[in-house]
Amino acid sequence: MPNDPSQKRLYQLLHDELAADDPWRLDSNPFEQYRYRQMLRLALAQQPITNALEVGCAAGAFTEKLVPHCQQLTVIDVVPQALDRTRTRLNYPPNVSWIKSDVLEFMADELFDLIVVAEVLYYLGSVDDMRTAVRKLAKLLAPTGHLIFGSAGDANCLRWGHVAGAETVIAILDEELVQIERLRCTGPSANEDCLLARYRHPSLNDAAAA
Repeated sequence: MPNDPSQKRLYQLLHDELAADDPWRLDSNPFEQYRYRQMLRLALAQQPITNALEVGCAAGAFTEKLVPHCQQLTVIDVVPQALDRTRTRLNYPPNVSWIKSDVLEFMADELFDLIVVAEVLYYLGSVDDMRTAVRKLAKLLAPTGHLIFGSAGDANCLRWGHVAGAETVIAILDEELVQIERLRCTGPSANEDCLLARYRHPSLNDAAAA
């Protein structure tokens, strides 16, 4: 569990919310289903997926859609209940590794040809932490790999009590990686507003064009 008091409160909030049958209506809300379809489309834009990383699994709604397309998938989450719930939901698939870890603490010897980090980074305590997380994930991304980012926008995240949201993180990502595609998913509620983006490492062609 994090040592910072505000992060401890957040950890407890996530733990409590995961006790619900459908936390955050990830399975029943048409907006969430549309968001997941778009995330999966972005994730599958590069095939095959040999070694993937999902940062934050919540209750496993997107993990369930992603795992059949991955030879190997590593799932990390700071909340053990999220990992347990997702493992049970997926019936313990043999190609998934489960790691309890904060994104800032996560270490890996291998690189990933797909990284998915959605609705996670706004839980960090500062923009500096977001920048540290983005730099770490960029280093974990294989040279030809893709990173899929998703988040509610700055306005909603600030209203929910977070320090920043999608626009802030996308600006940081743009400093480290090359944005390939970006789209906005919206629903009828003001809370249903998400930016998705797909990234890769800069190439020699990018340097020549600069």
